[in-house]
Amino acid sequence: MLHPPRHFVYLDAVARAGSIRKAAEKLHVASTALNRKILEIESDVGTPLFERLPRGVRLTSAGEVLIAAVRRSMADMRSAESQIEQLRGLVRGTVRIGCAESVAVDLIPDTIAQYQQTHPGVQFQIAAGVTGVLVAALLADDVELILVHDPVPSDALRVIAAVPQPLCAMLRPDHPLAGRETLRLADCQTYTVALGDRSFGSRRLLDALMARSHMTLQVALEASTVQTLKEFTLRTGAISFQFQIGTQNEARRGALVAIPLTDRTLTNSQLVLLSRAGRTLPIATLSFMEALVNRLAALPG
Repeated sequence: MLHPPRHFVYLDAVARAGSIRKAAEKLHVASTALNRKILEIESDVGTPLFERLPRGVRLTSAGEVLIAAVRRSMADMRSAESQIEQLRGLVRGTVRIGCAESVAVDLIPDTIAQYQQTHPGVQFQIAAGVTGVLVAALLADDVELILVHDPVPSDALRVIAAVPQPLCAMLRPDHPLAGRETLRLADCQTYTVALGDRSFGSRRLLDALMARSHMTLQVALEASTVQTLKEFTLRTGAISFQFQIGTQNEARRGALVAIPLTDRTLTNSQLVLLSRAGRTLPIATLSFMEALVNRLAALPG
């Protein structure tokens, strides 16, 4: 096992915890000793790396620069360790992936389960969330891959795969619109709806369309999770909205009906697999990435 230099570990732990005391507890060292080590590092660098606050510490501008380099170095060491394992004929390690909630309960767990049948030495850490938060985690090297809806293009991101993902209305089978093959958002105006909060990519698309069309919806609920929206639809019959990939589990069970929305601005969304540009990924991550790309290529659409 390759280990990063101890000062890398100290700096990273304090930066993540925002507190020398909390970082010391996690590292199982005395807080006085850790504080002394941080002061030594700052002396070597020649500038403060942390601003001391009444309730913790915060990175200075110099600290932000250094911690970014530290985390890149730690990520590179994990990659080197993975490649050494590969030379020994093994695929081992931990794949850290961030994903949209729409794929967190079906596509990602299913792909991992199939992958681990032939690669039992690979473990996974999954973080589900909204696109902006996951992009930030990717750029900070907290995760190695993200699978998200409609990320803002950036030179700092490498697009590995992208597949179309139209927005769908989710309805109970007994809803008056459930027999339709397609819908427009205007068709939903006379019924109650449930919307994701404004952190949702789907919500931003719906809000933009409503603003342009001077359209209003009868919103009965706003929620911060997809599962809450689905459960509310099941219990009340209110229409909720979800990207196509997130509708498959309920559709298979016959619990809800997913009907594509044909409004032009609601049909152009994409589900995108990304890594940080310039980062060398560990062998285990590359291996799983190939399996995930193949799974995405097989999606309907």
